[in-house]
Amino acid sequence: MSDVRAKLAELGLTLPVATLPLAAYVPAVRTGNIVFTAGQLPMVDGKLPMTGKVGAAVTVEQAKELAQICALNALAAVQTVAEVDDIVRVIRVVGYVNGIPGFITQPAVVNGASELFLHIWGDAGKHARSAVGIAELPLDASVEVELTVELKK
Repeated sequence: MSDVRAKLAELGLTLPVATLPLAAYVPAVRTGNIVFTAGQLPMVDGKLPMTGKVGAAVTVEQAKELAQICALNALAAVQTVAEVDDIVRVIRVVGYVNGIPGFITQPAVVNGASELFLHIWGDAGKHARSAVGIAELPLDASVEVELTVELKK
């Protein structure tokens, strides 16, 4: 079992297969030893397990779990262009949260992704991050996550 997969197994998680793009883009792009992922929705087996705005149909805790699913999907996207075990540093995470008007707890939601990366990579999982509140997301998703990682040379 790879190191990343072993760390995921400690949490009872597995690396999914990358979700097919919904439009004209690819799941990830590698340039040199950097990989940028497209925004990843919390798709599970091709479906969103939950939809709606955080603070109404979706609680902060549920959205945090959805952000973790997005993070797993981002790792699956990396796997389309490189081995996840070649990741040496998480550089940046951007989380978009579809919240009700006045919702200001985006950082707590995006922690679902950040905490996963910290569990897997420890200090190398510490990253720059934006947690952004937005009016809508594709398919009425509650959260979306983008990832930038550094690979071994």
